[in-house]
Amino acid sequence: MAASSSEKQVVVIGIDDSEQSTYALNWALDNFFPSPIFKLVLIHSRPTATSAVGFAGPGAAEVLPIVDSDLRKIGARVLETAKQLCINKSVNDVTAEVVEGDPRNVLCDAVDKYRAAMLVVGSHGYGAIKRAVLGSVSDYCAHHAHCTVMIVKKPKIKH
Repeated sequence: MAASSSEKQVVVIGIDDSEQSTYALNWALDNFFPSPIFKLVLIHSRPTATSAVGFAGPGAAEVLPIVDSDLRKIGARVLETAKQLCINKSVNDVTAEVVEGDPRNVLCDAVDKYRAAMLVVGSHGYGAIKRAVLGSVSDYCAHHAHCTVMIVKKPKIKH
């Protein structure tokens, strides 16, 4: 189904402050944009302060607002950096948002919200144990997102 010029297909890119994320964004920009058929949506998933701190006992009330403020600043910086990368590559029609929550759910929800044709995520390349504990965002999205999922891997440098 060809998209008309008024009805561009949406590509959602999950972004964070990792080099894998930056690599995936650059890769997508170099290979798909600027585009007559795709519209770009950048999504940064911000953890909740309680999940970032990992405790809710005595003292949490003083710490949580500080952590929340830091997470907001990080989120804003991630979006600014990503938007600047887009501008540098002449991609100016970009929707960008920070959504609080687990990146697996946030990205799959964004796919539904924007009726995305494709989701692009970076691969952190965790080992089996870390992946089993943390759960791979890219694996989860590949199985649960209602669209094509592209996992962009940063090539390993061979010495």
